Amino acid sequence: MSFAPTPRRRPPAASLGLYPMELSRNLKVDSVSRLDPSPPRAIDAAGTAGDAVEAMREGSVGCLLITERGLVVGIFTERDLLTRVLAPGKPLDTPIRQCMTANPVTVSPKDSVRTAVKRMQKGGYRHLPVVDEAGRPVGILSARRVVHYLVEHFPALVFNLPPEPNRYPETPEGA
Repeated sequence: MSFAPTPRRRPPAASLGLYPMELSRNLKVDSVSRLDPSPPRAIDAAGTAGDAVEAMREGSVGCLLITERGLVVGIFTERDLLTRVLAPGKPLDTPIRQCMTANPVTVSPKDSVRTAVKRMQKGGYRHLPVVDEAGRPVGILSARRVVHYLVEHFPALVFNLPPEPNRYPETPEGA
C-alpha cells in the first residue's frame, strides 16, 4: 500500500487541523478591531497630490485618508496615484480632491470581519478606512491584515502548501 499522495486522493481536512465551521463562526463574531487595523495616516483635503505622495513615502504606506475638519471625506491610494495623476500626466500640485476616491466605503471597529471582507471583495478594495460613529478615522484595515487573520485559522494548510499544489513528482524522491 502506498502512502504517497495521488491527485485524486486528498487527506481529510480535519487531519490538517482545519475547522471550517470555526472560521465561519469567527468571521461573524470577531470584530474589525480584532484584526488590529493600522493607525490612520491622513492629510487635509486642502492638500495636493504631491503632499499625499510625500506623506505616503514618509510613512511607508500604500494609502492615506483624506480628512476635512477631522472627518474622512476620501482616500488616496497608490492606485489613485497611478491612474488619476501619473497616467493622465497631471502635475503633483493637483488638488487632492481631484485625485482621491471621495466618500470611501468604511467599516466601524465593531463591524464583523465578515462585513469588512464582503465590502473589500465587492468593491475590489485593498484598504478600508475604519471610522468611529462620528466618522472620525481610527484606523486603516488592509487586505494583509485579513490574510493574517485567515492564516491563524488555517496554519497547517497555508504554511505547508507546495509552490505548485496540483503538480506531483513523476518519480519518487529520496532513498
